[in-house]
Amino acid sequence: MQCFFVQIKCALGRTYAVASALAEAEIASEIYSIAGDYDILAKFYVPTETDIGHFVGDRVHPIPGIVDTRTVITFKAF
Repeated sequence: MQCFFVQIKCALGRTYAVASALAEAEIASEIYSIAGDYDILAKFYVPTETDIGHFVGDRVHPIPGIVDTRTVITFKAF
């Protein structure tokens, strides 16, 4: 399995709706509300052979209310 995080910027007033849609889709292992340039931080685990770019584009971006994302790929846990 490979782990990565996606920072999600939501349209004004849509953060809770986006977080609920992520939870209902059951694609993120953890979902956090954050402060700063982005509104949500979501943690994902996918099989090693999964293309992360396609996963984010196909499964995350279509959620209504998402304005922008930033994907952070992890390499090793310490």
